[in-house]
Amino acid sequence: MRIAVIGAGAAGCFSAIELGRRLPDASISVYEAGKVPLAKVAITGGGRCNLTNSFAGIDNLTKAYPRGERLMKRALSAFSHEDVWKWFEKEGVRLVLQDDNCVFPKSQDAMQIVRTLTGLLRRLDVPIFTGKKVVSLLPGFRIGFADGTQAEADMVIVTTGGAKAFPFLEALGLEIVPPVPSLFTFNIDSPIKELMGTVVEKASASIPGTAFKAAGPLLVTDWGMSGPAILKLSSYAARYLSENGYKATIAVNWLNRTSTEAREMLDGYAAGNPRKQLSSVHPDELPSRLWDHILAQAGLDAGKKWAETGRKGLNRLAEVLTGDIYSMTGKGRFKDEFVTCGGVALSEINMSTMESRKHPGLYFAGEVLDIDAITGGFNLQAAWSTGYVAAVSAATAAGISAAGLR
Repeated sequence: MRIAVIGAGAAGCFSAIELGRRLPDASISVYEAGKVPLAKVAITGGGRCNLTNSFAGIDNLTKAYPRGERLMKRALSAFSHEDVWKWFEKEGVRLVLQDDNCVFPKSQDAMQIVRTLTGLLRRLDVPIFTGKKVVSLLPGFRIGFADGTQAEADMVIVTTGGAKAFPFLEALGLEIVPPVPSLFTFNIDSPIKELMGTVVEKASASIPGTAFKAAGPLLVTDWGMSGPAILKLSSYAARYLSENGYKATIAVNWLNRTSTEAREMLDGYAAGNPRKQLSSVHPDELPSRLWDHILAQAGLDAGKKWAETGRKGLNRLAEVLTGDIYSMTGKGRFKDEFVTCGGVALSEINMSTMESRKHPGLYFAGEVLDIDAITGGFNLQAAWSTGYVAAVSAATAAGISAAGLR
């Protein structure tokens, strides 16, 4: 039995390991277009590798997976975040759970994950062929490479990431949801960029007139805004922002509170500090420079006393604190998008097995599918879960085929 795994990322390597364990007599090969396997894993989580998430507070999978939540519900039932924890700890990787529910190796070193996976592949005698960019995949599973060589397989698991995967799938007649970037930062045209490096831990951001909203830490950068709140918002609104040319109105709630709550807080400041200047009294969670910027956004003089602000002034300040408006002029200036939304339409596969409905023996896992998630380890969890299901399904089918031949 010849099985080809296309793509040596998280899903591909994980699938190949599970295949190797279940089918020790099969000929399993992993083909990778890049120079090294697991390149994204090596840099994810700032080089620390956010393996998964505890899913605490995720009462609906759409909060973590804006696209693909139905498939992920099935995949997680087969291989959950708890299974990921057990799997890696069994291989000697100690894990830690952070306060933000993200799970990292205790070593805080992504290369430990890379070495663990590649080491297992070596022990299972599963080779990784790098520099093998797939340019065609024909029915019957003849694989064509950019260097002119070919390979044949009885089964194929496709795990390539992003838009690079889709050209070689064209001959198979699959529906592809057009890929667009997800998890990106926002370019903002505003003097707030002068406050680069400022972090607000409990903010939220939204797109007025839509249901898109996300909360979490927000970082001001020299090009605009970043941080989990913005990255999550970019994920939720990925296709909307693409359709609008990455130009949109962004509303920032600096306190992640209601306007009524903000007004009550300001009334308290005014009552307790009538002779003090506006700039000298502000919420502890907002740095002084950002507070001065917010006062300017509300049209208030930072030197004015609280007793002189008046009802209208306090109302304006409450409005800005909970709905500070900015113009997004584009997305972050990174050449390669870390995550894309779009891919092989989920209607094309059996969600219980990850197998193609049109081409038996062809499986998909990871980012090649129309699944993507917010930041926080959820995308890697999707890679582990779908990779596991694809491998188990392929191994089961291969065993049945072998039994039939006997």
